[in-house]
Amino acid sequence: MKKILITAATAALIPSPALAGDFTDGWGGEASVSGSTTSGNTSTTDVGVALHLTKAGDVWKHSLDTTYDLGRASGVNNKNRAYIGYQLDRNINERLYVYGNANYYTDDFGAFKNGSFIGAGLGYNVIKTEPMQWALEGGAGYRSQKTRNVGIVPAFTTDEFALRGASEFDYQFSEAVSFYNDSEVIWSDSDTYLWNDVGVTANLAGNLAARFSFRVDHHTDVPVGRKKTDTITRAALVYTLK
Repeated sequence: MKKILITAATAALIPSPALAGDFTDGWGGEASVSGSTTSGNTSTTDVGVALHLTKAGDVWKHSLDTTYDLGRASGVNNKNRAYIGYQLDRNINERLYVYGNANYYTDDFGAFKNGSFIGAGLGYNVIKTEPMQWALEGGAGYRSQKTRNVGIVPAFTTDEFALRGASEFDYQFSEAVSFYNDSEVIWSDSDTYLWNDVGVTANLAGNLAARFSFRVDHHTDVPVGRKKTDTITRAALVYTLK
C-alpha cells in the first residue's frame, strides 16, 4: 500500500513538460511579513514570513506554500517553525479535479519535532461563482511524524497510512476587502491532526494589503509534556506578486 500511494502521488506531482507546460513561467501569488502572538505550546511574540504561489492553466494548477515563524522571549528563541507544501491539481471537468500533494514541517517547540505527508485524492469546486469560492478535497496518503526526547522517554517516529480532508473557502466582499477560511484534517491510527485558518485581507494601496488572521492547530494524541492545541494570531503586510 505504501509503495502504491507514493507512486501515485509522485506521478501526479511530476507531470511531463508537454502536459504541464513550462514550469517556471506564469506564477503569481503573494509574499507577507507578519507579527503575531501565540498560546499553547509556546507563549511568545513572533515574526513570520510566508510565500504563497500559484500557477493555473486550463488543465493544470500548481500551488506552492512556504512559511517560517521565529519567536523570542528574553533574548532566547522559543519558537522556530518552518513549513513547505506543494500541490498539483489536474482538472477533470469544470468542477471536479484530481490532485497530488506533499508537505514537510519542522518545529522546535511544537507537539512534534517534524512531520511529512504525501498523498493524492479528488477535489470538487462546490461554488465557483463570484464573489464566493468553495472547494472540498478528500484523499489518502502516507504520513510520518517524529517526536523529541522528553526526559527518559526517547524520540520515536510513526510512519503510517493516513486519510486527508480539506476545505478552502473565499469570499470577496468588495474590490478592497476579502475573507478566507481554510481547514485540513489528517487522520491516522496514532494521531488526528486538524488545523483551521481564518482571516480578513484589506487592500491598502496598489499591490500592498493588510491581513488579520487566526489559526488553530490541534492534535488528538501528543507526546508527554506537550499540549494538544496551539493558536496563533497574526497581523501581516501582504504584497501581491503578479
